[in-house]
Order: sequence, then C-alpha cells, then structure tokens
Amino acid sequence: MENFEEVLTQYEPMISAAMRKLNIYRDHESFRQAGRVALWQAWTRYEEGTGHFAPFASVSIRGAMLDLIKKEVRFEENVIQTEDDVLEFLNDTESTDSPTSDVWSDRLRQAFKVLNNAEREFIQWYFLEGLSQAECAEKAGVSVAGIKKRRQRMILKLREALQDCTSQEVTSI
Repeated sequence: MENFEEVLTQYEPMISAAMRKLNIYRDHESFRQAGRVALWQAWTRYEEGTGHFAPFASVSIRGAMLDLIKKEVRFEENVIQTEDDVLEFLNDTESTDSPTSDVWSDRLRQAFKVLNNAEREFIQWYFLEGLSQAECAEKAGVSVAGIKKRRQRMILKLREALQDCTSQEVTSI
C-alpha cells in the first residue's frame, strides 16, 4: 500500500462520514484525531490478500469513535455524580446550624486556598452562575477540552485538600 499520508488524504472523508453517522456534534477535533489514529492502526495491521482495506478501515474508525464516546460518557457520569454529591453535601451542611457545619465550612475554606484565581472563577461560573462548559471555555479563552481538564484537576486538588484537612483533624484529636 502507499504511504500513510496518501491513505489519510484518501480516507479523510470516511472519518467525516463516520462522525456524521454517529451524530457527533461537539469536540470534532478530538473525534477526528481518534479517527486518524484508528486509520493509522488499521493501515499498520492490514495484510494484503485478506480483503479490501476500505471496510476494515471503516470498522476501525467507527470503533475508535464509539470507544471515545463511551469513555466520555463514563467520565461525565462519574464527575457529574461526584459534583452532585459534593453540592448536595455542601447544601446540607450550610442549611444546618450545627457545629458539624462549622467544621465543614472551615475545611472548605482551607481546601479552597489551594485553588488559584482561575479555578475559583471557574467554580463561580460553573456552579454558582450555572454556565455550561462551553460558556466557561469561552470566558476563559480556552477550548472545551481544556476546561474539562481544568475541572478534573481542580476536583482532584479539592479532594486531596479535603482529605488533608480531615486527616489533620483526626491526628489532632
């Protein structure tokens, strides 16, 4: 077979067609790149004489895009569930006037100190103002994928900070 650049040029419309068939309406570049990687993998695995390359490439491209969709869905389910749990917990602790809510308020204040100004702005936009990730990305001047990555890193930082606050309290008791 030819070199890969020629194959890519020839099969680029197949990648676009797969995206249309799967109704992919966001993160086009991520899916296009996944399709290109799948095409390259199919090209390297293809053996002459085992059939036509086009159907093999098509199945590989579609499979890679479906895998990416599944991965995103799993991530969104986990993150949204975690965010909902945290927000529900915060709401419950704020609505009560118990000493426990004061302890959690102090823990949250300590945890939020690990965040930089951009991360605090994101919390304001996303959780308090209810902006979508796309709107947050536009305000921050980054891509949606960049905002998703920032949110993921921010949540990890907060979890670690909250765990540190909790472990410090346990050791001081």
